[in-house]
Amino acid sequence: MRIRRALADLGWWLSPYRLVGRPLPSEPGIFLGAPHTSNWDFVAFLGVAWHYEMPMKVLIKDSWVKGPAGPLITAMGGVGVDRSRPSGLVEDLVHRAERGEHFQLVIAPKGTRSPRDYWRSGFHRIALGSGLPVTLAGIDHGRREVEIGPTLMMSDDVRADMAEIRAFYARFGGVVPARRSEPRLREEDADQPVR
Repeated sequence: MRIRRALADLGWWLSPYRLVGRPLPSEPGIFLGAPHTSNWDFVAFLGVAWHYEMPMKVLIKDSWVKGPAGPLITAMGGVGVDRSRPSGLVEDLVHRAERGEHFQLVIAPKGTRSPRDYWRSGFHRIALGSGLPVTLAGIDHGRREVEIGPTLMMSDDVRADMAEIRAFYARFGGVVPARRSEPRLREEDADQPVR
């Protein structure tokens, strides 16, 4: 981890971006990186994890983990997602946290670099099912900053949770502001009350 920390610190020193805000929590949790507008987002948020010496897990298709590059991808923090059994992921995360494993599950909730009407709600379901806190992190090209924001516990009130998340991300345009999407879940616009 010391080598990764040294590489991250060198990267931040050379980068036009500054790392600001709160320290990354030491307990296991979910790390939301947004707005996701560029492949550079991953590099920036990897630099956050390495700077704070926090192991990270990144959700990817399970076929990547089962392929020839699987051991390397797993060693770099890749967690294969079996879409036919999504509840297994939550069970696995809960088990890892209960064993005392320290990690941040890194999720780009928009799911793509292109603009879209809704974020994917998996982070909210995982947070509720696992009891893991969610740390918000934003990147903004105009200010040249990557900011670690508040750590929140998700609740059954999706609209209230997303209102708090929107309030934080309102200041962030991403690396490519034209690709930014408003943080909103499809569940917020459902006809029935969300609770």
